[in-house]
Amino acid sequence: MTAPLPRRLLAEFLGTALLVAVVVGSGIAAQQLSDDVGLQLLENSTATVLGLTVLILWFGPISGAHFNPVVSLADWFLGRRTGAGLTLADVGAYAVAQVAGAIGGAVLANVMFETGTSISDTERATGGHLVAEVVATAGLVGLIFALVRSQRGALAAPAVGAYIGAAYWFTSSTSFANPAVTVGRIFSDTFAGIAPSSVAPFIAMQVVGLGLGLVLTLVLYPDAGERADDVVVPHGR
Repeated sequence: MTAPLPRRLLAEFLGTALLVAVVVGSGIAAQQLSDDVGLQLLENSTATVLGLTVLILWFGPISGAHFNPVVSLADWFLGRRTGAGLTLADVGAYAVAQVAGAIGGAVLANVMFETGTSISDTERATGGHLVAEVVATAGLVGLIFALVRSQRGALAAPAVGAYIGAAYWFTSSTSFANPAVTVGRIFSDTFAGIAPSSVAPFIAMQVVGLGLGLVLTLVLYPDAGERADDVVVPHGR
């Protein structure tokens, strides 16, 4: 039985908040500990891999651990024909909880490191970065539904964590692949931040990546939507 919506929204809020706290907090720590940019990225990506894996295990049994409006929208789109997955109203509620959580997580990281909350001035919207966001988001969507369709949802926590960790390095954008996290990272003028002017192009490319990921999923796994209730991991049982 699916958990009540308020419980699921709390899980999505807390999970996304802690995810952004991990991303931003480890970014701040990396800047303070290291002068080398490559080492900073290694520290930041390692913390994110471990943190995301733990958060999926923690909150997944309640809400599925989407932590990402793109994942929630894909869940609705693929499951709508079979009556599985989220309703469109649920997607909207999830997205609000995820964005609010992301902003709260950035503020929390700033408080913990006593950096003060300020708006980032890190411009990221170059051509290469935007292509990278399409690739990162499409790969994330494809991976999640491949795991669900093949009944390997138990592997989602380490697999998704590993994918995001790898995408930190093989994409020039360092793989935001998440509109909520993108908005949250506005509120940290640190290594992990993103300038407000770069946010709309990033989210637009994440939506394009969502579309590409859905196409790939439907080609490779035409009946993936039948298991939309199990995204990202089986939950609410």
